[in-house]
Amino acid sequence: MKKPVLSRRTFLQTSAAAAMVAGTGFHQLASAAESKSANELLDIACIGVQNRASANVSGVSGQNLVALCDIDDNYLNKAAGQYSKHKSNKYNDFRVLLDKEKSIDAVVVSTPDHTHAPASMWAMQLGKHVYCEKPMTHTVHEAREMTNFAVKNKLATQLGTQIHAGNNYRRVVEAIQAGAIGNVKHVDVWVGKGWGGGTVPSDKPPVPKNVHWDLWLGPAAYRDYSPVYMPAQWRRWWDFGGGTLGDMGCHYIDLVFWALRLKYPTKIAAEGPEPDTHTAPLGLTVNYEFPKTDVASAVTMKWRDGNHCPNEIEGHKVPGSGVMFHGDKGMMLATYGNFTLLPEADFNGWKAPEESIPNSIGHYEEWIKAIKEGTPTTCSFDYSGPLTETVLLGNVAYRWTDRVGCSQPKGHQQRLGEPVHRAEVP
Repeated sequence: MKKPVLSRRTFLQTSAAAAMVAGTGFHQLASAAESKSANELLDIACIGVQNRASANVSGVSGQNLVALCDIDDNYLNKAAGQYSKHKSNKYNDFRVLLDKEKSIDAVVVSTPDHTHAPASMWAMQLGKHVYCEKPMTHTVHEAREMTNFAVKNKLATQLGTQIHAGNNYRRVVEAIQAGAIGNVKHVDVWVGKGWGGGTVPSDKPPVPKNVHWDLWLGPAAYRDYSPVYMPAQWRRWWDFGGGTLGDMGCHYIDLVFWALRLKYPTKIAAEGPEPDTHTAPLGLTVNYEFPKTDVASAVTMKWRDGNHCPNEIEGHKVPGSGVMFHGDKGMMLATYGNFTLLPEADFNGWKAPEESIPNSIGHYEEWIKAIKEGTPTTCSFDYSGPLTETVLLGNVAYRWTDRVGCSQPKGHQQRLGEPVHRAEVP
């Protein structure tokens, strides 16, 4: 099967993503929005307004929603009606929005993954602060460029890893860094979703009148419209998303990054069914190696999703998704809402360390405060860029077939009758 066309179409020739790939700026950087007092409302534009985006619009709706943008007229009109008091200007094309709305302070980007970087980078090049859904970008290069640009230009940024604002993650980080389970050498991360599989649609239904299909495709190679892709199934397709790892990796691996202060992995090896040109696998295993940090020695991390997920780890039954830290004094099983030290009998009477990480004022509130007062956010692009790169590199390792073999390792049991593919990226 032939690989997808790599041409990025005319769209990229006039977008910020093209500027990043070329290594040159598309816009001269405008002055960043002037800091506003705590009582003064920000002027915010939201790119993407329904489904996952609806929560983001709601999260910043205490400010002035100057502009709303979506490629679906029905979604756009629904959001405009819901927030009618804002009298928001409506757009289908974020490029037109960014060209016309010169006075906005900030932009919220909640589009499919493949348009995160074009919208976010363009906004930042105009001096706008950015809140972007996870993963930060669709490619490793985009993540590195956006990270560097945001830091250099001192823009207030936040990645949409909302669980980072929860209290449980803070308590896990405090316990791990206080040595509750000793020196952590390995971490298991797994998510029981299966964003993968599927074939290229053969039918060619007409594009609904409310959908601006070409704008939804954006920088991706052209393909005919199909309801298969929208509103959520696009995550299965490499041109638009990154499968389960791309969807959930930033949420769960975030906890590992925070607790162990990780940044960039030094080696990645992936295992799964023979890669499909178009869609992500129904199950994937990725093994990462990280160098030591100021709070942890060199550590390995194993990601598993879909039908690769474990039912138990070292004799302990585990939930459908979670994180297991392995230390030289025991283990910790963590989920979004709680954590358990294992074996439980070994930790009878254990007392949590004194709380040292302040509880969040709210994920959106952190970002808004940062814009107004110059305070830090907990998931700025400086932190979230390396996290996003790590997630994306897992898929790169899995699809890395040009330079390494795909032989089946001895003793490895195939899953669901599928051939096994292994690849490694140093």
